Amino acid sequence: MSNRSLPFDKAFIDRVKEQFPTPFYIYDEAAIRQCAKDLIKAFDWCPGFKEYFAVKATPNPRIVEMLAGEGFGADCSSLAELILCERIGISGEELMFTSNNTLSGDYGAAKRMGAVINLDDISHIDYLNDSVGMPELICFRYNPGPLRSGNVLIGEPQEAKYGFTKEQLFDGYARAKELGATRFGLHTMVASNELNPQFFVDTAEMLFELVVELHEKLDIQIEFVNLGGGMGIPYKPDESPLSLEQISSGMKKVYDKLIAGTPVDPLTIYLENGRIITGPYGYLVTEVVHKKDIYKQYVGVDACMSNLMRPGMYGAYHHISVLGKENEEANTVVDIVGSLCENNDKFAIDREMPNMEIGDIAVIHDAGAHGHAMGFQYNGKLRSAELLLREDGTVEQIRRAETLEDYFATLSFESACVAK
Repeated sequence: MSNRSLPFDKAFIDRVKEQFPTPFYIYDEAAIRQCAKDLIKAFDWCPGFKEYFAVKATPNPRIVEMLAGEGFGADCSSLAELILCERIGISGEELMFTSNNTLSGDYGAAKRMGAVINLDDISHIDYLNDSVGMPELICFRYNPGPLRSGNVLIGEPQEAKYGFTKEQLFDGYARAKELGATRFGLHTMVASNELNPQFFVDTAEMLFELVVELHEKLDIQIEFVNLGGGMGIPYKPDESPLSLEQISSGMKKVYDKLIAGTPVDPLTIYLENGRIITGPYGYLVTEVVHKKDIYKQYVGVDACMSNLMRPGMYGAYHHISVLGKENEEANTVVDIVGSLCENNDKFAIDREMPNMEIGDIAVIHDAGAHGHAMGFQYNGKLRSAELLLREDGTVEQIRRAETLEDYFATLSFESACVAK
């Protein structure tokens, strides 16, 4: 079978299982930290460059705190994510608040924390001002519509619910300036899990040109462009990882052509990646509990779609290793399934695997982003533990597994008194 490297072996996971039953997530601290360092180094030419880690990808305070220690900010999309960051000491302009269809209370919390508020719609300018007041610094999300193409995960921009049209941007900045804003940013995100490096260079060029036009027509200085996230990872064995150096050098050429030495210079670059930072370095570990042979062969594991919904939701590919059998021939074709009452509860369909037996440990790769975070409790399934493989080889539990007591905690079993 096609191998993918792992930071642990069967003997190690067997020891971990003695304390933490499967299924569980485990993240590789050393690899995540190295990825963070590599990203910052790639953009060291850009003064003020900052990566705002997309908290939604892996919303665990231990992970977010680790990345803050490497110099990252935090990109939040909800009140809970803002509070998570506040509780670990991240505040002010280290926070980017990018949300849509947003409630005034969420804006209020973001403003109280001093976060950079990134508005998603022109109507939100007055909504924000009337509810919590216009901050000094404001950012708008741009949706280029038919001017750019998206990809499978995020869809075509003109079909997306996000952002301002180009015409609305000009009206929006003028209105925000009228309401007292004095500092401005510009944001876009038009793809997700994209593996073409030129896509990100083209996005930078689009925003750089727009910054120049906004300055000329409105006489405003855009401090930063937030190019969003969307950088993909090679889920499939035949895919290659993005070159951060290639993306950065391409952006620098465009920056030097359009920005350097002009009235809008300096202009800093922000990113808000999640997937490339933690995705390849998180693993869902699960045990084979059943085998079934009817019209197809099925291997049932103790994880299910509620632990990792990407394959069932998107038909996404995740490579799967069987510990101790990494070098065995992939001589059986199976569906690897969970136990939900949904037929799309499958981690792999018609996958060539080595012979899998009850008790084998399967490791689902590239689950470190949008994995545990997208978990749910359908069928009364409980979300699993999250573990951190520390740089010194020890294992730290950074989220305990849910219990039945957690599941029932918000329910009342008392008979309701119905008023007549």
